[in-house]
Parts: sequence; C-alpha cells; structure tokens
Amino acid sequence: MSEEPSLFGREEGRGRPGGGRARLGGGETTPAVDPTDPGAPLATRMRPTSLDDFVGQGKLVGPGGPLRELIERDRIPSLILWGPPGCGKTSLAHIVALMTRLAFVRFSAVTEGIARVRAVIAEAAERRRATGRGTILFVDEIHRFNKAQQDAFLPHVEAGTVVLIGATTENPSFEVIGPLLSRTRVFVLEPLSAQELAEVCRRALREERGLAGSCLEIEEEALERLAVAADGDARRALNALETAAELARSKRIVLVDVEKALQHRFARYDKGGEEHYNVISALHKAVRGSDPDGALYWLARMLEAGEDPMYIARRLVRMATEDIGLADPQALAICIGARDAYHFLGSPEGDLALAEATIYLAAAPKSNRVYEGFSRARRAARETPAEPVPIHLRNAPTALMKELGYGRDYVYDPSEPGGVAPQSYLPDSLLGRRFYEAGDRGLEAEIAARLDRFAQMRSRARGTGMPDTGMTSS
Repeated sequence: MSEEPSLFGREEGRGRPGGGRARLGGGETTPAVDPTDPGAPLATRMRPTSLDDFVGQGKLVGPGGPLRELIERDRIPSLILWGPPGCGKTSLAHIVALMTRLAFVRFSAVTEGIARVRAVIAEAAERRRATGRGTILFVDEIHRFNKAQQDAFLPHVEAGTVVLIGATTENPSFEVIGPLLSRTRVFVLEPLSAQELAEVCRRALREERGLAGSCLEIEEEALERLAVAADGDARRALNALETAAELARSKRIVLVDVEKALQHRFARYDKGGEEHYNVISALHKAVRGSDPDGALYWLARMLEAGEDPMYIARRLVRMATEDIGLADPQALAICIGARDAYHFLGSPEGDLALAEATIYLAAAPKSNRVYEGFSRARRAARETPAEPVPIHLRNAPTALMKELGYGRDYVYDPSEPGGVAPQSYLPDSLLGRRFYEAGDRGLEAEIAARLDRFAQMRSRARGTGMPDTGMTSS
C-alpha cells in the first residue's frame, strides 16, 4: 500500500504504538507530539490511549455514557467538546483518533488558518470519492475562528464531507455560530475532582511512560495539596508534579517541593471569556444574598486574576442601585468613595476600599424597588412617547407662552402646608399610575410612610378642584 499524503499521516502500523496512529480498521491521523518520546512533557506522555485509561467525565465516557457508546460504535457525529482547560477534550479526540475507522486530521485554530481548512476539505472530499471513507476534522480552540471562518465548515459538515469535532474552553452559545451549533452535538466536560487528579498523579508515578523510572514516591499531604491547587486541570497537575519531581532532593516528593512547583500557579480566569462573567455573577449574587464571606472570596478571585479594579467598582455601583437602592442610600456613596479611594491609592492599598464597599453592600438591607420602579416608568415612557406635558408644569420663559397658559395654576410645593401641593405631575393619560412602591426594609420603610402621608395630604385637598394622582399601582 502506498503512503498517504502527509496531511493524513501514515497508515496503520507505521507509527509507534499509542503514538497517535489509528487502530480498528486502518484510520489515519495527522502526526502530533509523540507521547512515547521520553523528552515530551509528562502531561503528553500520560495522555490516555483508551477509554478505560481515561480519568474523569464518568457521565459521558463511563459505562453506558453517551459519548463512550458513540466512540465504541465508531458512530461519531459532528460534535463540540466544551470544558475548562485540562479536563480531557484533546485526550478524548486522541482516543477517537486511535479507535475510529475514519481518517483523522488534527487542526489548531491558534496556529493554522482558513487556507489550511480548505486544503483539508478538498483532500477529504477526494478521499471520500476514491474510497467512500469519511474524515474526522478535530479543531482545537474552535472559538478562535471568527464567524466567516466558521461559516466555511457549514456546507462540508452538512454534506458529510467531514465530521467536525471542535474543542473549546468558551461557551459555544456565544463563540460558535448558530448554524454550525445546530449541526453538532455539544458535550459538556467538567473540571476533574481533586480525587481524580490525585489518581492521575499516582498513575504518572507508577507507569513507565510517566515517572516510574525515577522510583519516586509522594507524601499524601503533598499529593492532596497538588490535587486541590490544580483547580480541576489535569495538565496543570502533571506539570506541577513533573516540576516537583525535579525539585525533590530525595526519592520522596514532599510538601515543600509541591509548594515551590506551584509558585507560578495562575487562577483559571479569562477576562474576556465566560469565566469572567461567571465570577462577577457569583460576586453579585453573594452580595444580593447578604453573604459577605462569599462576596469577599469572589472579589479576591477577580483581583488576584488581574481584573480591572474599575470594572469591579462599576459593578459595585450597579449593585448599590439595583439591589439596595433606597433601603440604604449610603451604599451608593460608599461605592463611589471606594472608586475614588482606589484611584487615589492604587493597588494593593486601594483593594481594601473595594473590599469595604463589598462587605457594606452584602450587609445592607436589600430592595430592588428603585430598579423596578424605573423599569415601569421607562416602559410607560416608551408606550406614551408623545404625551404632552400638563399646562401647569410647562416652562413659560416668554410672554406668548404665559398668554397660552404655560405654567398657569402651578403651585410651589415648599410654600404649601406640609410641603405638598394638591396637584398632579403626570400626563393626563397616566394619572393614578404608581411606578415606585417603597418597600419595608431599611430606610425605605420610612420613605414608604412619608409617601403615604403625602398621598393622604393630596387626597384631603381634592375639594379644592386640583387634580390628584390617586397613587394607584401601575
């Protein structure tokens, strides 16, 4: 059999076992980093070569799991693997490459462009015409393709020229175009648990392809620390283990070795991606739930990950107005003060001002009545954009306007008994509508009583012939 073009690698049996070459029927795959190379990183050498070797994602690839059945039956549809770094997306694609009877092409959206896509599609079409066999195209970091680039896949996925497997750390709902998303199945992968990461590390220490040749052991406390610190990322865990093994001064990896290996650990946080919105959502909900500990934790996570403190300050101001409002008007002043303090002090001293504002918001009484009231008023404004201003409320800067009655019968409220004049302040079609309804928490309880008193004063003045709002709910 002649050798296939380099795009598809070499035929079965010409590569090293487990080295990314196909099994089960002679599929082909493009060469990748050889996991059997002793110079390859530990995370690459430990890449699983079968589903039984795969750790984690039990709901998907465990016994009876939907993805496992598709792989074992060699009935792979176009699909998207969505999950955080180091959860097994590329490893699952590697297993597909080993087990499928289709040609398998690995493609990186980071390093390769649309011209390469066209070349792959053209060769896949030629192969299908010649042999009747299809091609699996694995696209790593598929979210890095823009809309036009993703559009290029559509006709070929629909026609079956290629089976597309995309891997992404970003939410496909936002990063993959709708037409392509509708033609694929999305499988959601979860971060690995600390127990699963510990098992990954134990295997690396006892298997020949890993660190078995070094005859190393690891103390349980060090293993637990590494597994927790890896944040569900198997690659991070194995990289840290490999570094700790190099730092170990004996045949036993101890806690201090792991701590040194983790010194350059970074939080999983993408300021422009989904995790950014997940974390700020967690901060907002902890504040809304009156939990200062949870709020402080998510605030710290954002600051430690390098989030713009002014973005956080803006969100705190939003929380003060949306979730607290007039239940504690001081909350808004506290947040503005925290913003100014950060401008004045910078980091790290200014971080404390943001922390103080966060705690204040979490501890403050909550009310969304300002938010709801303004939403109702805005909706009414959109529904009645041409309602004329009542004559008595109009400005009268000229003699003609005064002759036309502008401002006539307006009563200056501060001069009236109790500071309330018996007049209305809404267009005639909206008389009686109430947009803001004060709650019974914090200062709003006092505001509610005050507004009720104003309404009663206006009601008593109805006999004067002046219009009354009626204060009925919107």
